[in-house]
Amino acid sequence: MKISDIFDKNDRAVLSFEVFPPKKTSPIESVYSKLEEICALKPDFISVTYGAGGTGGHSRTCEIASKIKNDFGVESVAHLTCVNSTKANIDSTLEDFKAHNIENILALRGDYVEGIEPKKDFIYASELCEYIKSYGDFDLGGACYPEVHLEAKDEVEDILNLRKKVEAGAQHLISQLFFDNSVFYRFLERSKIAGIVVAIEAAFMPVTNKSQIERMVSMCGASLPSKFVKIMQKYDSKPNALRDAGIAYAVEQIVDLLANGVDGIHLYTMNNPYVARKISEAVVSLL
Repeated sequence: MKISDIFDKNDRAVLSFEVFPPKKTSPIESVYSKLEEICALKPDFISVTYGAGGTGGHSRTCEIASKIKNDFGVESVAHLTCVNSTKANIDSTLEDFKAHNIENILALRGDYVEGIEPKKDFIYASELCEYIKSYGDFDLGGACYPEVHLEAKDEVEDILNLRKKVEAGAQHLISQLFFDNSVFYRFLERSKIAGIVVAIEAAFMPVTNKSQIERMVSMCGASLPSKFVKIMQKYDSKPNALRDAGIAYAVEQIVDLLANGVDGIHLYTMNNPYVARKISEAVVSLL
């Protein structure tokens, strides 16, 4: 099923997860037991990341997305980045997706990787969206940045770029991380003013260790409220306590968003069934 149809047909908020392929040095089967546990929670869909920096590995993304959909019975979305890909690379990947019955793609620019010269065929995610739309019948999602893309000059430039991405074919959006709901509500207001009317999911990655969150924040530019910082400081030396406090913080955010009519909740599971289950159990009756 197309993800845009899932949003259109539901009279409730959508719940989705994100998982990632194992490192190239590990067999792909090493994640299957965790995937099965995560799929058993029956989210509306699960997205599969493309690989660090988008430096290849599309076959693993494709294989896991296929496993989720065709074996575990949950709709999947394959991430696809373009900054390090030629049109021929993208064509090959799209053919693989078609062959494995994958019809949903999250179209991303991807990160620049030190030591790797980016290709010139695609500069922006909007160009990838436009290209895929001309290629075949895929349902496209895109990323958005509640606290503004790190490379954007300001909020105005950022929201205009997002509108361009939607006009190029993105039919729904998944946000980057944020830890203050007021940031997300202001972003929704800017989007509405700019005429962006597609479904926008709010994304969360409950803190399981301090370095993980600090790394993600440095990549997406999210700010950390003092309340969240105090949680990390107090429980930094107690991994289980930090994990459960992080889940509780995320649940508090999610409850508020659901009460205010958010289109969907997207959880970065980090391939952790415990985290996915605890979040699901806490919010499933609220969807």
